[in-house]
Amino acid sequence: MSDSKVKRLGGLPETEEGDSDFLRARRRRVLILSALPFVLVASFVVSLLVGALGPIGPGLPIGPDGGNVRMSFGDALGALLGHEGDWPADYGTIFWDVRIPRAILAGLVGACLACSGTAMQAVFRNPMADPFIVGVSSGASLGAVVASLSGLAGIAVIGTMLSPTLAFLAALMTVFLVYSMGSVRGRVYVDTLLLSGVAVAAFLGAIVSFLIYFAGQEYHRIIFWLLGSLSLATWGSVAVLAVAVGIGTVCVFLYSRDLNALLLGEETAHNLGANPEALKTLMLVMAAVMASAAVAFTGVIGFVGLIVPHMVRLVVGADHRILVPSATLTGAIFLIWADTIARTVISPIELPVGIITALCGGPFFLYLLRRTRSRGEPA
Repeated sequence: MSDSKVKRLGGLPETEEGDSDFLRARRRRVLILSALPFVLVASFVVSLLVGALGPIGPGLPIGPDGGNVRMSFGDALGALLGHEGDWPADYGTIFWDVRIPRAILAGLVGACLACSGTAMQAVFRNPMADPFIVGVSSGASLGAVVASLSGLAGIAVIGTMLSPTLAFLAALMTVFLVYSMGSVRGRVYVDTLLLSGVAVAAFLGAIVSFLIYFAGQEYHRIIFWLLGSLSLATWGSVAVLAVAVGIGTVCVFLYSRDLNALLLGEETAHNLGANPEALKTLMLVMAAVMASAAVAFTGVIGFVGLIVPHMVRLVVGADHRILVPSATLTGAIFLIWADTIARTVISPIELPVGIITALCGGPFFLYLLRRTRSRGEPA
């Protein structure tokens, strides 16, 4: 082939007949990753405008005639920017104290769960692993139920942080217990870790059910928390989750090359210069911290850490240098939309967001299981 028909791009030859498959795939992945931040911002803005009071929504019923009232787009924009106008004063409060922290928290929680799910699937080398597989949700549930039944959760200042604090600490203690049961002399056995997580989660789940049985007036509040909800979002919880997302995602991304090597097997990863045991321990810690922080403030929101990483992997491939940031951003986008649907689908009644994610995740999990079995791969 003549030199006029060949040029160099990224060190690889490109012909007039078309790019190589590798270059096309890389460009597509980079394009998708570049578009995700814009999709995230657009999703955030739309979520602010959607609500029972509008401007996008059914409106709130008022008066004996059953008429509905909703804010206009102009009023919403003015209140959002802090301008003064003839709209009700509580419009600004609706945006800055309710919708904005809630949308940000939804994005942070989705990012936490998706990133931790990506790390867990790499550690277990199984696309059906998720952040809760090592007992995070069961431990956090026990901590939150104990906080509610103690009576201290209703006390101002103390009660505000008691439930998430106990949930976070209980989740981390559960992960530490599971880790100690699944490791021998510093070596982590993923099969033993998985079975230990299932056993501990079942045991803690039984304790939680026992406590709920005697919950009395706290029953509905506990159940609502267990189903996952973002209704109690505050700027304080946003700040805590922002730290968890920042530290966790950066750490997972920095070890993305080692995670790629781990997918080839522990022996191969070791030969490529990675330390499989230290890597598995670090990823378990990071995944546990992110998932525990998310669950502590919002309750158990299932399937995000399962379906988002796998769905993104089908599109961008298994290279964690692209997969980690793509899954993190997609998790944020997914949960923002899920929460938007949860609070408006039967407005003015609000559904727990965990119901929406379960409705999406359940069928996808069955599809994934069927797809895995049809290929003869281990589940």
